[in-house]
Amino acid sequence: MTRETVREMLSEFLGTLILIVFGTAVVAQVVLSGQANGSYLSINLGWGIAVTMGVYVAGGVSGAHLNPAVTVALAVLRGFPWSKVIPYSIAQLAGAFTGALVTFITYREAFDRFDSGVRQVVGAQGTAGIFATYPQPFLSTFPGGLIDQIVGTALLLLLIFAISDAKNLAPEPKLAPVVVGLVVVLIGMTFGYNAGYAINPARDLGPRLFTAAAGWGSEVFRAGNGWWWVPIAGPLIGGVLGGLTYDLFVTNRRRS
Repeated sequence: MTRETVREMLSEFLGTLILIVFGTAVVAQVVLSGQANGSYLSINLGWGIAVTMGVYVAGGVSGAHLNPAVTVALAVLRGFPWSKVIPYSIAQLAGAFTGALVTFITYREAFDRFDSGVRQVVGAQGTAGIFATYPQPFLSTFPGGLIDQIVGTALLLLLIFAISDAKNLAPEPKLAPVVVGLVVVLIGMTFGYNAGYAINPARDLGPRLFTAAAGWGSEVFRAGNGWWWVPIAGPLIGGVLGGLTYDLFVTNRRRS
């Protein structure tokens, strides 16, 4: 592994940590306060701003993918080196795990007040959803849940491709992170009801692994009819489909 790749991995780690620590903290604040300190809107805004800050932290070094679905889509459609896909994904996963850890340590006493120290995945005192996503009771794992994650991530990547397309109406590079953050706010406000709009395998799996190790146990993998794999597979599929859709309708049309 080259020194450049290590530097990029550290950048992805820190950028993803920033994304997850703010994203999980805004949910923690809303849930643990019984919505006295925030609402679903603040969660949407918090996650969007968290993405913006993460991109500002890592963008100049690694491109700030912060999401294996972005990394894979760029490898498939934009020539990103396949040799870096696994290193980037590992760094993103580690950053997400660590971000969840920081939020938990900071809010530890609030967790204890909320659930008396008994960590529950679902129910009135359920707090696992602060860190990872879980489906609504009515949502099927397949096809409903998988479609949910494919569509959300396809929209994300389609818009990222548009935002980064210098031959389209791309914003100034220094403003692009703000626009990407607004995309995440938009997806949360429109496609968050079914299952919390993970749209990022690292964002979901890293914190889920943390909860499994920190007291919530293996139930985090069984809950929601074994939901855990959907926010991994769906975004990886959806990211490529979204980028491909943009290329078919815009990039390739422009070339013809």
